[in-house]
Amino acid sequence: MGVSVSLAWRLFRHEARRGELTIILAAIVLSVASVLSLSLFSERLQGALTERSAAFLAADSQLRSRYPIDEVWIEVAQSRQLSTAQQVSTRSMAFGQNEMSLVDLRAVSAEYPLKGEVKVSDAPFGSTYGVDTMPDAGEAWLDSRLFQLLDVSLGDKVELGDGEFTVTRVLAEVPDAGFSVFNTDPIVLINLRDLATTNVTGPGSRVTYKVYFSGQPDKLDTYFEWLAPQLNDELHSWRSVGDDDSPIGRSVETAERYFLLASLLAIVLAAVSIAVAAQRYSQRHFDPVAVMKTLGASQSMIRKIYLLQVMLIALLGIVLGIIIGVVIQQVVVIALAEQVNVSLGVWHWRPVAIAVFTGAVCALLFSLYPLMRLFSVPPLRVLRRDLDSGLRSRTLQFVASGGAVFLLMWAYSRDLSISMILFASGIALVAGLMAVTFGLISVGRKLGSGSMGPWQLAWARIRRRAMDNSVQLISFSITIMLLLVVLVMRNDMVAQWQAQLPAGTPNYFLSNITDTQKDRLSAHFTQQGVGVEDFYPVVRGRFVAVNDEQVNTEITKEEQQGPREGREGLGREANLTWSYTLQKENRIVEGSWQGSEPTQQSDTLHQVSVEKEIAGRLDIGLGDVLTFNIGSEVIQARVTSLREVNWQTMQPNFFFVLEPSAMQAFSPTYITSFHLPAERKAELTALLAPFASVTLFDVDTRINQLRDIVGQVSLAVEFILVLVLAAGSLVLIAQVQASMDERQQELAILRTLGARGSLIRLSVINEFIIIGLVAGFMAAVTNELSLYMLQTQVFQMQASLHLPYWLIAPVVGACVVGVLGALGCWRLLSLNTVQLLRRMV
Repeated sequence: MGVSVSLAWRLFRHEARRGELTIILAAIVLSVASVLSLSLFSERLQGALTERSAAFLAADSQLRSRYPIDEVWIEVAQSRQLSTAQQVSTRSMAFGQNEMSLVDLRAVSAEYPLKGEVKVSDAPFGSTYGVDTMPDAGEAWLDSRLFQLLDVSLGDKVELGDGEFTVTRVLAEVPDAGFSVFNTDPIVLINLRDLATTNVTGPGSRVTYKVYFSGQPDKLDTYFEWLAPQLNDELHSWRSVGDDDSPIGRSVETAERYFLLASLLAIVLAAVSIAVAAQRYSQRHFDPVAVMKTLGASQSMIRKIYLLQVMLIALLGIVLGIIIGVVIQQVVVIALAEQVNVSLGVWHWRPVAIAVFTGAVCALLFSLYPLMRLFSVPPLRVLRRDLDSGLRSRTLQFVASGGAVFLLMWAYSRDLSISMILFASGIALVAGLMAVTFGLISVGRKLGSGSMGPWQLAWARIRRRAMDNSVQLISFSITIMLLLVVLVMRNDMVAQWQAQLPAGTPNYFLSNITDTQKDRLSAHFTQQGVGVEDFYPVVRGRFVAVNDEQVNTEITKEEQQGPREGREGLGREANLTWSYTLQKENRIVEGSWQGSEPTQQSDTLHQVSVEKEIAGRLDIGLGDVLTFNIGSEVIQARVTSLREVNWQTMQPNFFFVLEPSAMQAFSPTYITSFHLPAERKAELTALLAPFASVTLFDVDTRINQLRDIVGQVSLAVEFILVLVLAAGSLVLIAQVQASMDERQQELAILRTLGARGSLIRLSVINEFIIIGLVAGFMAAVTNELSLYMLQTQVFQMQASLHLPYWLIAPVVGACVVGVLGALGCWRLLSLNTVQLLRRMV
């Protein structure tokens, strides 16, 4: 063992001085640095985005209940170093001196909120600022709109149930206000200790009890494991940041999946570069192994020497990669500090572990087949240079390489669907490229004959180096495909984010508009230079049955008698609307839209369209008959279509849309929206003065927060795209360098036979152009398959064809691979015949 270690170390130092280890070392450094920088940046950014998302829950996790929450549960949480806060909310009437209004009454403890902040202003709809204290006993903070509805001012008294409170602040924003435009009741905030004096939580009330939790993720997980068996699904619900289904939550989740995808592709690119470098390293050591065998070295000794070599290279590459990766992401974080909220003080060890694991697995498994070939080199190669390795089957190479890639993808992502999609797409690409290779051989046989020009010589070389070219073609194609996936997904994702919040997106919603107010309100707003959107009629109704089978509906706590059985309902009243026109951002996925005519006499039931996700949750299908209670009336409608709704748009969306003939007997209220620039916000009071009964819902703050997060994520995506593009370029360069030894022999022979330098240069460039063209086309085709699977199965986006890339990818592939090939071979092409022959000795 000592001799083997000594020889391995001497060989390592010798080759390090000569630069023989440059390519494989650079490949390992590239793999570790790219994976670490991408992963560490992603983890830090995800942590920052998660922290911001937690602000919209007012905590890291939240427990909701229909009953008062057991104090023991709160005490256990506090004993486990978790911060807690409480809130009790219900709908109640608020009374001013002359006016009254229905409000969302929230009684909070002094610790509320644990994340985010409550914002107030000095006047209704005025400039906002955060506060770190909650209402004192006897105080009430009122939403801006309530000052007009109740005709009160700061310092006045309001009545809430049996209690009387002094209005001390204008409430502008609470962290967990929600995004639904139907949560239109203005909020009143009071101290939790004052709740009993209001007496609004008595029999018949619908009260929601909340406890907020914040702390280290592992402690929260441990606490939930303890708490979960004690929860009743009928009464309790546990929400965490990962469960956030708001537009912000969905955007952050999409961004996290993109970061994961980009890092996975960086791993694959790193693996390809190491495979290419290991192949070249093996071929360059055929002669030393043959010499060692002729001098009496045993197979075991050679195996130990080169395994130690690989271990030393991997160790050095991992160390250098970690250093470079940390430096890269630190520089980027500092450079983007003003635009992207990423904390330098937060460190994550998982990216370091996965980077080390990536370097080690790639170095060992991707070197396995080249080393096996190296070990089987016969001693007779010393006399006969034409003898190659005795190992010909590539089955081991494909199994080891494919297994390594899938292992790394799965270990890193912990997402089987993404790993399977990318791996299956890669296999499809490899299979397609193998078929294309045989086609190129056939074409090359025909085009490579006849008079010998640059194109003929290029085709002849493609045919002669069929297997090597197939590996090269696969490598180029996979690299281009992965770069296309990252680029196109980035473009589609950012376009989707921007589409949900275009310029002029409505930032205020109005509800409780009567039929008589609708035209007057529209004219008044137009006169003030404010345009309103469409008016949506709304009637509150309860969904009670499917095909005459009763469903569970929300009941008061006094009516709860043990666990409920049967089909689940919505658990609350639904907002019903009606129209013959399909709402924008809605798409029919099953059945047919109800059109513009009333139901035909052949079917006495009205028609209703149901949102696809709620239909799946409530087990509703086409043809089912739904029953709704609207006041004392009963409406039945047949499901004739299922709709896909884009919930990320800041506009009213509905679970149920009936045909207008079904609702002729009901007087609706209307919902509409409008956009008001921030500098005109002070005009809101005067704008709404003629319509005291209309309820305003302010989503301007939420939209600005969403835009802020989307902007940060988009900028971070740009950085990740640049890193992956750089990694892909280095892979292409490594692939070109891998063929230099064989090309040197070819060039020496051609020079000896009298071929002109221009002919040789053009033939080499043409060869790379042909390979790049084919690789780009195959990458574009496979890119569509990968994107379709990713967009529909992982990102829940609408899939589409990207036809421009079918032209761009082959052209860019031909240009980039042609240029890289020419640059890589330029030094060889500039040598004369004597110099080439001397380099071969």
